[in-house]
Formats: sequence, structure tokens, C-alpha cells
Amino acid sequence: MPSTRSMEPVIATTNKSAASVDDPELSLRWSARLSLTTRILAVNILAIALLAGSLFYLDNYRDELTDERLSQARLQTQIISDALNLQTPENRQDLITEFATHLESRLRLYDESGAKIVDSFELADPTYQFRDPETEPWQKDVARALDQSIELIVLSKPITAFTEPDDDIGSSWPEIELLSEEQQPNSAVRYAPDRTPVIIAAARLPSSNEVLLLTSNARDITRIVRAERANVVLVIFLTAIVSVLLSLFLARTIVRPIRKLARAAIRVRLGREPEITVPRMPGRRDEIGQLARALADMSGALRYRIDATEAFAADVSHEIKNPLASLRSALEGLDRVDDPDLRRQLLDVANDDVRRIDRLINDISEASRVDAQLARAKFERVDIGKMLDQLLAAREQRDTNKNIKIAFARPGRGVATVMGDDDRLERVFSNILDNAVSFSPADGLIEILATPDADEVVIQVSDQGPGIALELRQNIFNRFHSDRPAEEAFGKHSGLGLAIAKTIIEGHEGTVRAIDRPDGQQGACFEIRLPKAAE
Repeated sequence: MPSTRSMEPVIATTNKSAASVDDPELSLRWSARLSLTTRILAVNILAIALLAGSLFYLDNYRDELTDERLSQARLQTQIISDALNLQTPENRQDLITEFATHLESRLRLYDESGAKIVDSFELADPTYQFRDPETEPWQKDVARALDQSIELIVLSKPITAFTEPDDDIGSSWPEIELLSEEQQPNSAVRYAPDRTPVIIAAARLPSSNEVLLLTSNARDITRIVRAERANVVLVIFLTAIVSVLLSLFLARTIVRPIRKLARAAIRVRLGREPEITVPRMPGRRDEIGQLARALADMSGALRYRIDATEAFAADVSHEIKNPLASLRSALEGLDRVDDPDLRRQLLDVANDDVRRIDRLINDISEASRVDAQLARAKFERVDIGKMLDQLLAAREQRDTNKNIKIAFARPGRGVATVMGDDDRLERVFSNILDNAVSFSPADGLIEILATPDADEVVIQVSDQGPGIALELRQNIFNRFHSDRPAEEAFGKHSGLGLAIAKTIIEGHEGTVRAIDRPDGQQGACFEIRLPKAAE
């Protein structure tokens, strides 16, 4: 199957029904009203919020530390109770004092009835003291409030407050009351007045019903957790500052150029300034730079089209005025002339002017539609040799060549093949042949050569006319340009044929130019180069 190429037009529309339909892949829902800067900041702040979630992990870390400390307390009470069981009552006090000092705890021993027998705080100086929150600095109040807030958010299991019983007996301690008969130690945690954990553990002595109670204020747990929390908060704070600064920098490098481009696009749309320059941002190699250069090229192409349209309209107005003025003069003269021969001459002039206007309108219509037709055209494989054979045969049937001979060196089948629109390319060669026929002398010869050249197909159309001066070879492709004798040009040539041919060839990514004949003889040669179709 032959390959095809489609040139699809890019259309900007202000139609409300078309503009209101959003591409689902590009549409925004909940963030549609947010600016780009706000979205960038929101995304980065969300990442910081996720990092702040590590504060809640510290609550689990504190629970793990507390559980570990409770396990240690049970083991310690078990070891101490075993050691006390081996001592005489006289040595127990010294042993309890040594253990309490070493463990920074308070050890109490209760007999079977629950009466307190020994208390390490009564035998030696207390190893810990509870702190009064009222006497501590405000930073501690903030830390306790933060502890409570996190516990509330993560739904931590509530911990009761620790209070010394008014009557210090065994039954006043729930940890002792919950001791099992299997001699397994029991432990619990409560909060001191300053919300530091108090570790409580109880164990029965193996050979008696006496009970050992251990209490300690594990302030180090709170200190460790708060220190880690302070580090995390510091990291979050520094990260937030860096993230916000980077977000603002990113927003500045994206949003500001986009706003600048948007303002330039609005000025182009309003068209209130004669010359509007869209910044190209050559220093940026990212997508913003690509967008800037694309918009600059687009606005340049738009300005070129606008200028070309204005110039075309002015040229059309000028070209139509001449036959209209001649037609008006001829019609006005008919009323004042009685001579039949003179009236016939005026009617001939009027008919020529009408035909000239008709030809101008047709050519102008064709020239104005070329760009749009090329934009919608689907390119297919075109055999230049076969197309020129058909074109020359049709011209012979219509007797368009006016007794001018045309010699065509037809290339082999498929040798000179291009991708294009067959009808448009045929119009190009028809216009060039019309131009060559009009300049050729009687019984002249027009030669056509089509050959492949690397990745191009080269077509040359040579005539035996007067040739084209070097300084005019660019101007002949301008619209309404005509360099002919006045008697030959009047009413017969619009000056748009070569302009239309050039537009079509450039739409096919090719080139057309006027050169000297390759054989050095007198005459003009038009050389057309088109990209060769891929195999």
C-alpha cells in the first residue's frame, strides 16, 4: 500500500461551543481555580505535612520505650525478690538500699497483711523527686501540651495519674492486688504530675507472701522522646523553609515567563500595536523556552500572513481598478459616440475588460484558497512522469499550446515519485507551461526534463523566449507581477500564475526558481525541486 502524509490544519477558534469543550486529559477539577504558584506550594507543603507525620511515630516510639522499661522493671523485681528471699531479715534493709540506689528507684516491702516493712526512702535519701509543673518554665508547659495533643490525635491509650496513697499499705496498690498466685511479677505505668512516666512493678517473694514494690520516675523516656521530637521539628522547619523557597523559585521560573508570554499573546490578539515582539527566551532550553519560541514563530507567521493579506488586498484593489476604469470609460463613451465602428471598438474594449475582470476574480479566488487547500490536503504518491504525460495530452486536446512544440523526456515508471496533491502539482506545471507558451516564439520548442537527484526530484521547463533578466528572477514570483509588452499583457494575464505555482511548491516543501537554460541557449528555464518519496 502506498504511504500517505496528511497536513492537518491547526485552527484557533473563539466559538463558544468549541472553546467550552475541555480535553479530559488536560482538564482540572478541584484545583481549577488555583494559580500555578499555589499548586506548586501546595504540592511541596503536602510533602512537608507527610514528613510531619513522623511526630506521631514518636508516640509509638515512646510506647515501645515504656514497654521495654516495664519489662526491665518486672525482671528487676523478680531478681531482687529472689535475692531478698536468700537473706536474713537483718540484711534485707542493706540490700534494698543498695538496689534502690543502683537502680535509682524506690523499693518497698510489704508483709502478708499488707503492712509496709521496709521503705528505701526511709533508709536513705530519695533517689528521685517528682517536679511541680507550676514551678517549671513555660517551655515545659508547651512540651506537655504537645504531648497531650499528639496522644489525642493518635488515640493513645489513656494513662492514669500517679499519686502516693495516703495509707501506704499493700492493698492501696492495684499492681499488688493484681498479682497472681503463680509468683509472676506485675507492672504498670502512670503519669507523674509533670506527665513523666512512673514505672511500677510488684513481685512476691518465692518462700513467703511478702510483696516487693518497685517505683521509678523514668524521666529519661520523656527526655529522649522530646529531644527526638525537637530534632524532627527542626528538620521539618528547615525543610519547610527550603521547600517554600524552592517552590517560589520554581514558580518564578515557570509562572513569570508564562505570564509574560500570555501578555504578549493578548497584545497580538488585540492587535493595537503595529509591531509586537513575543520574547523568544533563547537562554532557556526547557519546555518554557520551546513554548516561547513556538509562540514567537507563530506570531511572526501570523504577522507575515496579516501583512501578506493586506498587501494582497491592496494589490487586488489596484489590479481591479484598472479594468473597471477602462470599462467605465468605454460605457460612458457609448452614450456620446454615434459612429458604428467607434461604438463597436468601445464594445470590444468593454468585453475585454469584463473578461479581464473575470480572469482576475478567478485567479484571485484560486490564489486565496491555495494555502487553505494545501493545509487540508492528504499527500499521496505522485508519479511526476505519468502526471506530466496526462497533462500534455489534455493540453493537446484543448489546443492550449498554440502550435508550440513540447518535448518531454519521460523518466522511467516510479523513478520520479513525490508525495503530494496531484491536482495542485498539475496546476503548477500548467501555469509554468502557460507562461512558457506565452513567451515562446512561433513554432518554438519547450523542453521538459524530470530526473531524480539524491533525495529530490528535479523538473526543468525550458523555453526559447527572450529569457528573464537576472534582477527580475525573484520578482516574477510576486503576485500581479507581469513583465510583458502592453499589447500582449492587456486583459490576458493576471500576474498570479507563477505566484500560485510558488505557493503550491513551497506547500510541498519544495523550491522553484528561474535559471539560465542548461544548454546555454537563449530562453528561460524554471527549475522545480521536490522531496523524493520514500521507498
